[in-house]
Amino acid sequence: MKKSIIFTVVSSALFAVGSTVAEERNTTFTGMTQALPDAKAGECYAKVMIPATYKTESQEIVKRDGYDKIEIIPAKYETVQEKVMVRQGAEKIIPVPAVYGTVEERVETEPTRTLWKTGKSSKSRQADSNLVAGARAFGLPENAVAGQCFSEHYSAAQFKTETQKILKKEASVKFEVVPAKYETVTEKVLVREASEKLVEVPAEYEKVTEKVLQRAAYTTWKKGRGPVERIDNGTGEIMCKVEVPAVYKTITKRMLKTPASTRKVEIPAKYSAQKVRKLISPAVQKEIEIPAEYETITKRMQVTDSSTSWLAAGAAAGSAGKSTGKTLCMAAVPAKFETITKRVIKTPASVKKLEIPAVYETQAVRKLVSPPQEKRISIPAEKQSISKRIKVTDAKLEWRSVLCQTNMSKSLNLQIQKALHSAGFNPGPIDGVIGRQTLVAVDQFQQKNSLPTGGLTMQTLAKLGVSL
Repeated sequence: MKKSIIFTVVSSALFAVGSTVAEERNTTFTGMTQALPDAKAGECYAKVMIPATYKTESQEIVKRDGYDKIEIIPAKYETVQEKVMVRQGAEKIIPVPAVYGTVEERVETEPTRTLWKTGKSSKSRQADSNLVAGARAFGLPENAVAGQCFSEHYSAAQFKTETQKILKKEASVKFEVVPAKYETVTEKVLVREASEKLVEVPAEYEKVTEKVLQRAAYTTWKKGRGPVERIDNGTGEIMCKVEVPAVYKTITKRMLKTPASTRKVEIPAKYSAQKVRKLISPAVQKEIEIPAEYETITKRMQVTDSSTSWLAAGAAAGSAGKSTGKTLCMAAVPAKFETITKRVIKTPASVKKLEIPAVYETQAVRKLVSPPQEKRISIPAEKQSISKRIKVTDAKLEWRSVLCQTNMSKSLNLQIQKALHSAGFNPGPIDGVIGRQTLVAVDQFQQKNSLPTGGLTMQTLAKLGVSL
């Protein structure tokens, strides 16, 4: 026995309202003649509309170009009484000798050294070198420091005497002055400065018109007028495909053809002849170097440190044997210094310059206070925003599993009405009966959530949170 399969069509009373709502929207349909899907007994299918998707784009166009408005600020002048030089100033150079003084300096003549003593006390005598040499043969260390004590002998440090050259009098400089030389010449003197005059060149404009696309052309399906236009005999859906032309808007723009600018007019300077005393060669200074003086001193330098080889005092003798009771201690001998007097420069030799002022005469001169200027005021471009609605995907009809009288129940209808009410859509009386008001709420819910419309699809139930 064949399983019974029930399909809902447009004539079904249950979805008549939903289909009417879908027919009232002007939407482009694709896939109108899809084959029915394989189904199980008790399942219901209906052709539902998958809505087209759109996006709105905003486009900004220039209605009028920006431009610069130029204002010219003329040059300003004033006539002033000005001093004109007739003889240049000069300098007279006077040598200033160096000033010397004497200082005392403490020079090390013998560095700090160490030596071995026969005891730790300051009164202990210096150990004999043969004693230290014998102690090294039995383990006296070479690198002992002051204050360390060991058993046995001591070896004295070795020194040598060196001569060192030290500065007694620093080098200095002596100055001699060669005077300046002059001559009298006739020279052109400025009485009015050169200047510029700015002339404004105005901007030029032109008007242009432009067509701007506001909405692109598209095609859409509308309800048909008779059986001649029927495209799907299985469902009885009658639709006509029509073309909606693009919409344009004509705008007029004022375009900048040539920007405003300025043109400069040169006004030459004015001069008069004057006698002027000119400097041929300036005064110069000649330096004479005085060499430094040195003094030779004798300095005693330590060549080798004293060294030891015995055990440290208080250390366990071990295999070294018993202590002899003799002690060698390393002691420090402070450095020796000598005070010398040397001549140093307190103030170096220099020159003192005396200014010989220039000689001037008073004349009337037309002076430029401020040059001509151009002030540019930027006038921004005027822009206009237009919105365009662009289709991303076309709408289409597809067979989808839906609720019908076969697989509906009052309890399920109550769940649907309650879920619609909770989502903010009015299903009418919550009575378990799917009527016109409930189907209108379903259609509104589907549109709000971009779901296929035309029936209570399983996708709609899942979005509402209703399970079969």
